[in-house]
Amino acid sequence: MSCNYAEGLSPYEHKGVLGIPEKFDSIDTFNKKCDLLAQLIDQSKHVVVHTGAGISTSAGIPDFRGPNGVWTLEKKGKKPSINVSFADAKPTKTHLILKKLVECDKVHYIVSQNIDGLHLKSGLPRDYLSELHGNMFVDECNLCKRQFVRSAPVETVGKKCSGVPCAAAHVCGRPCRGRLYDGVLDWEHSLPENDLLMAEWHSSIADLSICLGTTLQIIPSGNLPLETVKYGGKLVICNLQPTKHDNKADLVINYYVDDVLEKVMNILGIDIPTYSEDENPMKKAESSVVDWTIDRYSVLTLEKMFKAKCKGVKKKRVLIKKRSNSDMGISATNCDDKAKIIKIVVKEEIDDDDNKTENGHVNIVNENGQQVKVENEQNDVDIVNENGQHIQIENEQNNVIMENIIGQNNIVENNKKYVDIVNENVQNIAVDNEYNDVNTANENGQQITVVDEQNDVDIVNENG
Repeated sequence: MSCNYAEGLSPYEHKGVLGIPEKFDSIDTFNKKCDLLAQLIDQSKHVVVHTGAGISTSAGIPDFRGPNGVWTLEKKGKKPSINVSFADAKPTKTHLILKKLVECDKVHYIVSQNIDGLHLKSGLPRDYLSELHGNMFVDECNLCKRQFVRSAPVETVGKKCSGVPCAAAHVCGRPCRGRLYDGVLDWEHSLPENDLLMAEWHSSIADLSICLGTTLQIIPSGNLPLETVKYGGKLVICNLQPTKHDNKADLVINYYVDDVLEKVMNILGIDIPTYSEDENPMKKAESSVVDWTIDRYSVLTLEKMFKAKCKGVKKKRVLIKKRSNSDMGISATNCDDKAKIIKIVVKEEIDDDDNKTENGHVNIVNENGQQVKVENEQNDVDIVNENGQHIQIENEQNNVIMENIIGQNNIVENNKKYVDIVNENVQNIAVDNEYNDVNTANENGQQITVVDEQNDVDIVNENG
């Protein structure tokens, strides 16, 4: 169970931002975004999907950082009310759809942060899967590093020895003197080398990365989708909570992952399969040895593909995405839900006395507000202001995205890169940013002040 797994990990305080409220796109926006996602999948040549705990919640396995997540409730001294055991959990509609999309050559690789074994149970071949944080149903030899499927979930976590001899002799005929350890990582462990290499290289050569059910807070796995963007590909994020990379995505869908993929399958005209126990390798492991090792030849082949496309290519800086009618086809500025950051917008040139722009664009949505003033010397400024009295932005170099709801005063001075601010019902937010990113989410608070000289600052403040 998720709770047992979480309790088996070493004590660790920095578990990320917990309990951020979920949000949902309107039905009309949801349908339009699913059309766009289906179009992107159909037109892309190399699609990589990054999966997190959110794709397993419909199987009865709680996530970790959601409003009812394991760690969110743990902080309150509680446990989830629904918690299906790993042994009893069955693959969700999302797991089965992803396996089908792989079979149809629509998805070419899956990078998973999950340890629940549901990708394995679905029958997804090892050649199409990186499991960055391990698997409750996989043991690994401490010497030859071969991996073997278990018939039942491991009782320990954190790479602890089971005492069982390596089964390599049954697979390759050559005996190994090693012992099997559980394959589930603890906080201090390095990610499995081949899984990480395959994930990095596939993400780099992909022209489309899709993130499903993850807030992308854990690194390096949470940053892998950005490799696609750096090499010129597109990024889609589907999650109920905001993620740290929403502002770098080409499309953000806030809805249940199962519903999103079911809609996409209907648009693509592909049947959704049902779960079959016969394809579950864990059943086969009850009577025989099932090898789950990444094939070395697959690693070498992918390395050649990666070098052919990416070697010598200068990576792009990951900036806030610029979206236009021609890029995405629809506008979400009229969504009935007040999304904190509008991901699909209509770009319009604004040239008047109150809104000045040089060498870039300024996009403003202002409802019932008295004044919006923007001075932009180089690039983009996106503003959504509802019932606010005053927003003033001075931007010298790059991008600023701000949404202000019922706020009185927001001032942003940005000299180098970009600032993302979400402000609800607050009186004052001041941000001085000299070099890199500042991401701030503040609800019902009076003041947030951030001075950032070098690196990234991510802040979520509720009732503070």
